Amino acid sequence: MAKYLMAVDAGTGSVRAVVFSPDGRQIGCIQREWSHREDPRWPGSMDFDWAHNWDLARGCIRGVLEQTGIDPGDIAAVSTTCMREGILLYDEAGNEIWACANVDARSGDQVGQLKRLDPGLEKEIYSKSGQTFALGALPRLLWVRDTLPEVYEKAAAVGMFNDWLIYKLTGKLAVEPSNGSTTGIMDLQSRDWLPEIAERCGLRSDIFPAVVECGTALALVSASGACGTGLLEGTPVVVGGGDCQLGSIGTGACKAGQAAVFGGSFWQYEYNTSLPRTDPDCRVRVNCHAVPGLWQYEALAFKPGLVMRWFRDGFCQQEVEQARRTGRDPYDLMNEKAKDVPAGCYGMQCCFSDTMDYIDWRHASPTFTDFLLDPERSNKYTFYRAILENTALLVRSHIELVQEAAGSSPDELIFAGGASKSPLWSQILADVTGKPVKVPVVKEATALGAAILAGVGVGLYDSVEQAAERTVKWERTYRPDPSVSGVYGKLYEDWKKIYSAQLALCSQGLTRNMWTAPGL
Repeated sequence: MAKYLMAVDAGTGSVRAVVFSPDGRQIGCIQREWSHREDPRWPGSMDFDWAHNWDLARGCIRGVLEQTGIDPGDIAAVSTTCMREGILLYDEAGNEIWACANVDARSGDQVGQLKRLDPGLEKEIYSKSGQTFALGALPRLLWVRDTLPEVYEKAAAVGMFNDWLIYKLTGKLAVEPSNGSTTGIMDLQSRDWLPEIAERCGLRSDIFPAVVECGTALALVSASGACGTGLLEGTPVVVGGGDCQLGSIGTGACKAGQAAVFGGSFWQYEYNTSLPRTDPDCRVRVNCHAVPGLWQYEALAFKPGLVMRWFRDGFCQQEVEQARRTGRDPYDLMNEKAKDVPAGCYGMQCCFSDTMDYIDWRHASPTFTDFLLDPERSNKYTFYRAILENTALLVRSHIELVQEAAGSSPDELIFAGGASKSPLWSQILADVTGKPVKVPVVKEATALGAAILAGVGVGLYDSVEQAAERTVKWERTYRPDPSVSGVYGKLYEDWKKIYSAQLALCSQGLTRNMWTAPGL
């Protein structure tokens, strides 16, 4: 009997292959970093090199089999997950002919075209798909039509990166709704394509492959897929999903009313709902969950992890050097000092990322404000803690935003991703939101979610919910400290007003936006 499940995860900065036992233990992981080049002809572009990146992906698969010594015949099934929003185009013969990664931002002119075409079109599309032009595929496909007409004419199919990995392994192409819904060309209700949206935008409607639900056993590893990966020809391959949706499964958030926070370079707040309703004001994203019959309200926070990296590299050379000498993480050294800074940082605030407004998405200039000219109280550890608190304030605002759209909020938060390794950040998140924060043992939550779907697809588990109960283990629960709730309540109300004033400075041209959505 086959003993293991494999996940292949194509993230923004790397690809990895991870092997799990059926009880959720991580057996092995091989990861390779990759990058997505900007074409100098088109500023903001971020090309995806499918030939080189497939070599990296199959090298990870082969590597994890070698690392663990697992017989390929003991792999019960494989599934895949990936960064969302990245898309590939294929020609009639099934060859890749164009691809861009999720952070591609070359299509600002096409967003302008769409808004001029019909000022009400974006809201109409959002009401059906849960997506605006900010991250969707429509402007990118229009860019290909306008800029690379020869590629556009050859295009026979469009797909996402997790589907591409399955296609390389099996030769069969199908799109699933959790990642496919991020294109803005899918109907939330039916979890299927809306070709009429493409036609309204001046695009072809004949390039959309079949939609197959997450957790479906789609095909078997082909001879070509086995070549170079070390997998056994005939190994079942199961439809996976987008990274946040599978991360939710991998942390046990697979029922309506549950919520997860994923803390990395960007932070995502995901709230599960059984009703695919959108927000009348188009402020929050709505995606299909990877669990059939569930959807997710999603609120995105830009760059918290990147802000931490900037602060570490710019101001914490001493801790970086100490970490190098001792083998510790420099963030742990910073946390040890920052935990002694009082909640609220003596009133200091920082502004980096604002509450999501999907239809008019922009961020003010990065700012620290209201600090004291007192090195004892306003030192680098105070500034560091202010960053942690700012991100938690943002999560609180996203909980409230989604509650306005969904009519409910979770009783507790599941916290995963790199930021959840910080006990201080986890406790601040609990204190600011007033909700218990549960941190899972397995940090590769997205890969575990893919492994769970692989097991569901071949009958190792009865359901996603049953699989999550069997595999997800908890490291710790952080409970809110009532003694600081008043401090954080005032800080939160002040933060909202300060950020509004910072946005006004950008609107006046006095400061520069940290980020604005394409076309704004």
